[in-house]
Amino acid sequence: MRERGILMDEKRLNALRHQVILAERERLTIDGVLNVESFDDREISLETDLGGLIIQGEDLHIKELNLEKANLLVTGFIKSLEYTGESLSKRGKGLLERLFR
Repeated sequence: MRERGILMDEKRLNALRHQVILAERERLTIDGVLNVESFDDREISLETDLGGLIIQGEDLHIKELNLEKANLLVTGFIKSLEYTGESLSKRGKGLLERLFR
């Protein structure tokens, strides 16, 4: 029974590790991905375990997405990575709504 608890803890820890690997500005691997909010060939918005992340570039393609393992592989020309520091769903709310939370 204890072994199963250890495996569950390992899975949870692996899912919570945030890591970004960018190779040659053309291959981006991200661990700790919770959800992809939106994507097109110029921008991908996603939620990580450390907040929102916006990827901008050209000819962006999501080659692999595994939410169970919390990882994502993007190819294309990466121009920028921007952490929003907050949930992207919160970021989309109007100014007045955010002020009166």
